[in-house]
Amino acid sequence: MPRFEPHPARRPAIVAGASSGIGAATAVELAAHGFPVALGARRVDKCQEIADKIQADGGEAIALPLDVTDAESVTEFVRQATEKLGDIELLVTGAGDTYFGKLHEIDTEAFEQQIQIHLIGANRLTTAVLPGMVERQRGDLIFVGSDVALRQRPHMGAYGAAKAGLLAMVTNLQMELEGTGVRASIVHPGPTKTAMGWSLPAELIGPALEDWAKWGQARHDYFLRASDLARAITFVAETPRGGFIANMELQPEAPLAAVKERQKLALGEEGMPSND
Repeated sequence: MPRFEPHPARRPAIVAGASSGIGAATAVELAAHGFPVALGARRVDKCQEIADKIQADGGEAIALPLDVTDAESVTEFVRQATEKLGDIELLVTGAGDTYFGKLHEIDTEAFEQQIQIHLIGANRLTTAVLPGMVERQRGDLIFVGSDVALRQRPHMGAYGAAKAGLLAMVTNLQMELEGTGVRASIVHPGPTKTAMGWSLPAELIGPALEDWAKWGQARHDYFLRASDLARAITFVAETPRGGFIANMELQPEAPLAAVKERQKLALGEEGMPSND
């Protein structure tokens, strides 16, 4: 006999922060792998557009409003998702944005907002789905962390503190859920090309990039794509029962040296287009 029953054929999933970026890409990827998906975000119209595309491609998806900073919104989101899709087998929580600013220059309200979104919001979603998962003795909790939780980065102190707290919470869940059949995992993206953070004004982003280079945290200019993280999260979700991926970190691969050399030649030694 197998040590664990296999995953059920139908595994309803909820994805928080699914209106864009990693959340949107993850919802699309999960649906392509047969997961019925409930997409949740404040911009429910954007979620609906993605859900419509998933349905057009043969998947099963619904869009629901979700504000992770509002306890009632989280409760209602999970209730509706369960009512329309069935018992939730998978939670992917990645709602939130980031804010650039040195800790001594931002106010406590901005700091608290990051904690509310990335840590408290994730906890609200977790506590909403966990009782059912523990009762059924199966389920997956997958949290979108950040490499900033592992190696702090200037100008991202509030975001980094929230993600470090999230990592601590997930580690505790892994210990406390041992033997329940419920798995808790965290996936840490490195620099990723999404709208998160990059909509901020240049006067905030510019100094941050300079300080990252100073501390050796901007070694090259390649970024991960949201689809890269979506594939990783789906891989974690589909890991057969009997094992689980506790922590995963993805970093963008550096451009090939030959490509860099061709770019330099094309620009010429002075940074101007070459006539050769």
